[in-house]
Amino acid sequence: MKRAVVNLTSLRPIWSIPEDYIPTIRKAFGKGWDVAHVTTPVSSDGDGSGGSTEAIDAVTGAEVYFGWGISPDVVRAAGENLRWVHTAAAGVGGSLTVELRKSHALFTNSREIHAEPIADWIVAAVAFCARGFHGAMVARSEHRWAKPELAGLETPLRELKDLRVGLVGLGGIGRAAARRLSPLGMEVNAIRRRPTRRRPKGVSWVGGPGDILPLANKSDVLVIAAPHTSDTVSMVSEAVLSSLPHGAHVLNVSRGALLDEEALLRQLDYGHLGGCVLDVFSTEPLPSEHPFWGHPKVFLTPHVAGVTQRFWDRETEFIVDNIDRYLRGKPLRNIVNYSVGY
Repeated sequence: MKRAVVNLTSLRPIWSIPEDYIPTIRKAFGKGWDVAHVTTPVSSDGDGSGGSTEAIDAVTGAEVYFGWGISPDVVRAAGENLRWVHTAAAGVGGSLTVELRKSHALFTNSREIHAEPIADWIVAAVAFCARGFHGAMVARSEHRWAKPELAGLETPLRELKDLRVGLVGLGGIGRAAARRLSPLGMEVNAIRRRPTRRRPKGVSWVGGPGDILPLANKSDVLVIAAPHTSDTVSMVSEAVLSSLPHGAHVLNVSRGALLDEEALLRQLDYGHLGGCVLDVFSTEPLPSEHPFWGHPKVFLTPHVAGVTQRFWDRETEFIVDNIDRYLRGKPLRNIVNYSVGY
């Protein structure tokens, strides 16, 4: 009998698969499959982990593994039978170990599943920036009526339809954001690793990584939504930030490593940038002494842009569809390319 392991019980309840979803997965595999459900909670933060003793015991000889990432210990325990690994996380960097690469197992992730709520976060953050909420929040903390500065001749308030949004990354998150932003009247441009002539819906122009400075130059809001790889670390550098128009805003929903945070602080303090909204940071949790906490131009959320109560409906539907594809020998959705890192 073939074996599959479901290791999706998280330390955070909202990311822990409900018990009543397990029968759906078992049914999808059908007869001839033993589907083990691991109930020891593991970390689902970032790229996940998944190396509990229970998981290691359960995965011995398994052909399929579903988890919050996969640790080297789990890969080794599975042995040569391992053929398909799926992570419920969008990020995969923590799982791309030597052990997993040597296994030659297919590796899929959940980037499409997380895209919808993160795109909603992007829309909310763009509106927050456009309508001057940074200044309003500072005035509120000071018990100060800020109408003179917000309604003055040099008002920072903008209409959404007047904004140009630059997307650094045009994967599931970028495309979902474009589908929301464009109908609101915004011009949306983007860069991606491999630009093509075909533009996704809502995107006016698509360039490659080498076009990040021209993209910044014409972006009133720059959204960082590219995957974390060796090629994307610090790609939003001081040169990029200084190329943004005066008063522009920066949003980050990818990983903190893609953004030069010290350069961002300098550009904010110089007065070149109007503000930023950040959901991810180079160090998480963000240290209590970090200057982001008290900065008047910084609004932050604690890596929760992807949180939604609809996650397990979408994730289970995705898993079941990929199980069907796997059993029929069809191409799986969201296969991770080991060579490029996502």
